[in-house]
Amino acid sequence: MLFAHDTEVSLASTIALINTGHEPEGLTTREELDAFVREWEWTGSRTHDEAELEQVLRLRERLGRIWLAEEEALVEEVNQLLRDCQALPQLVRHDQWDWHLHATRSEQPLADRMAVEAAMALVDVIRSGETERLARCAAQDCDNVLVDLSRNRSRRYCDAGCTNRMAAQAYRARRTKL
Repeated sequence: MLFAHDTEVSLASTIALINTGHEPEGLTTREELDAFVREWEWTGSRTHDEAELEQVLRLRERLGRIWLAEEEALVEEVNQLLRDCQALPQLVRHDQWDWHLHATRSEQPLADRMAVEAAMALVDVIRSGETERLARCAAQDCDNVLVDLSRNRSRRYCDAGCTNRMAAQAYRARRTKL
């Protein structure tokens, strides 16, 4: 295991959030945000209003901009996220989760809780010297981001769809040359 389980889950949910901003765009309605929150098991208070959706969409844009930043800029952005949300790390356990870190109160806005979770996961990536694992999908027609958690650092595509599509393209190109 490269990172703690909660870090890997936070990275995955951050990637999922960022990737909703690409075609086809997701999180365009409060209902889609509700489904996203259920899927990624976000806990804590919710307002379920347009303001909450707008805050999450602004966070999505911010995280998308910093995902591929150089290490120094990434560190500054992560620190700023933590300051903006007044993060105060503490150990908690709830639902099916054993001891893990929360750095916000459950009453804080959803976007703040999401921002801090992403920032805390990125802290682990930075501290481990693994920022090169934060990447953009290598498929020419895909703007999604990913984190390469493979042992040999070989992950290039965001999902099986892009992997299969690019493999099929390479196969067709090889067949054409024959």
